[in-house]
Amino acid sequence: METVEQKIEKLLLEKFAETDFADCFVIEIKLGKSNKLEVFVDADNGIDFRRCQQLSRYLEATLDAEKWLGESYILEVSSPGLSRPLKFLRQYPKHIGRELEITTQDGTTTEGEFVSLENEVIRLQFEEKRKEGKKNIKEIKVVDIPFSEVKKAMVKISF
Repeated sequence: METVEQKIEKLLLEKFAETDFADCFVIEIKLGKSNKLEVFVDADNGIDFRRCQQLSRYLEATLDAEKWLGESYILEVSSPGLSRPLKFLRQYPKHIGRELEITTQDGTTTEGEFVSLENEVIRLQFEEKRKEGKKNIKEIKVVDIPFSEVKKAMVKISF
């Protein structure tokens, strides 16, 4: 028997077959207390309020007709936002040029500017300072991190 989350994902995949939603993908679907269904979606070119609203109405129509959550439920459809970790490789390209903090499977954390993504390898660049005698030396370092080694990646917000 399919869970509500699986049914919602199937519905979304059908919607994503449409031209206007072809660049969209599911990040996470969570059914919580009090019948609160949270649906996080993203798109290769970014997702805006209008498309989230359209997806919400699309899901509501089926939820109301099929009664998968009964008569009373809360549905929230949104983008994952910068406070949520990047989960899929597909999310990375639009963040090139931003600061990322990546924790690898071995627990090492690296923070730097996300400069490129090639062959599933994330390249970060950062400045390292060290002292040589009385001189302060600044050196640009580059680190390549295979996506398969990423445990958690967060976009750093700077003001």
